[in-house]
Amino acid sequence: MSDSPDLRKVAHSLRELPPPSADEAAHSTALTQHIRKEISAAGGVISFARYMELALYAPGLGYYSAGARKFGADGDFVTAPELSPLFSRCVARHCTGLLAQMDAGGVVEFGAGSGAMAADILLEMERMHALPPRYAILELSADLRDRQRQTLAARAPHLLTRVQWLEALPEQFTGVVLGNEVLDAMPVQRFRWQGGAAQELGVAWEKDALVTTALPACSPRLAARVQEIAAHAELPEGYESEVNFAAEDWLRSVAGWLCRGVVLLFDYGFPRHEYYHPQRSGGTLMCHYRHRSHPAPLFWPGLQDITAHVDFSAMAAAAADAGLDVLGFANQANYLIGSGLLELAQETGDVREQLAVAAQLKRLMLPGEMGELFKVLALGRGVADGGPGFAVRDERYRL
Repeated sequence: MSDSPDLRKVAHSLRELPPPSADEAAHSTALTQHIRKEISAAGGVISFARYMELALYAPGLGYYSAGARKFGADGDFVTAPELSPLFSRCVARHCTGLLAQMDAGGVVEFGAGSGAMAADILLEMERMHALPPRYAILELSADLRDRQRQTLAARAPHLLTRVQWLEALPEQFTGVVLGNEVLDAMPVQRFRWQGGAAQELGVAWEKDALVTTALPACSPRLAARVQEIAAHAELPEGYESEVNFAAEDWLRSVAGWLCRGVVLLFDYGFPRHEYYHPQRSGGTLMCHYRHRSHPAPLFWPGLQDITAHVDFSAMAAAAADAGLDVLGFANQANYLIGSGLLELAQETGDVREQLAVAAQLKRLMLPGEMGELFKVLALGRGVADGGPGFAVRDERYRL
């Protein structure tokens, strides 16, 4: 029934990973047994989307639900706001220009990570005398909510009263919605192209290990989407990839309560024709553990992040279907230049600070770093355009 375990395919890269501590290994074992019980209750196999949801968000056990440090030098990966405050200062400038077009608009940030982006945005808006009346954060992880409060209390204590943590989506909202590396962590469905049709891939338990296997039947929604993809791309036999319906459905829900404003999505990914390129035959799934990347999502559940690149064409289409306008699409380098990055970088002081900023600029802007792979998508309602972040080069035509 099953394929070979994922671990056999990537044994070499996994051998290079630092081993977990005894407590970490015990934590992963507990989550694995939790997943195993759900597999058994489901008749022997669960969808990959369900596995990814459990691995990342199972209460008290999932990667984002437990208390381990995830962001920064002591965690598993570094995001742009953690890398440099210049990123968030550019976003703040962009948001300020957008909010100037609205009456009493606020900011809502989804998945605020360590809170670094929120702190730097608020401090920059304060410098510009353009603080919003409210900065709301919607965060599923109680552990991360606590860390966000600590970050804001340490870096912007006088602005903490403007921040509100939401337990649920607002009923209606006017302003700017921010999502930095939110979409890539939403559970994806995996498929394999076999015999001119899609097989949905799931996770089973065999020989005391989690293994990848095909589900008995492909979900109708996934089957229809893969046929649509195959109609425009020559998928080779055995081609595997992902579809992120969770992200599309999330965006539709945002459209339901956005009265007027702009949704800014920052993430790594491609337009559809690049995402499902025939040569990208193994998909985009990637795991992050202690600043090392590998493609084995069944390895050490609960101890590693599991992500998939974003199909920005699908996000744009979902937004349009939900009544939002696609206002801009750019790579991160062009977006940051349009939002004033080079001007902000010139404010640095002594030589040591200048060298540090130069290193940050390389990471943020070079094509081999974050500059090209990371994209910014602007979606909106009742707003004329996406703002200066897309003035350098707007690539909506690629969607």
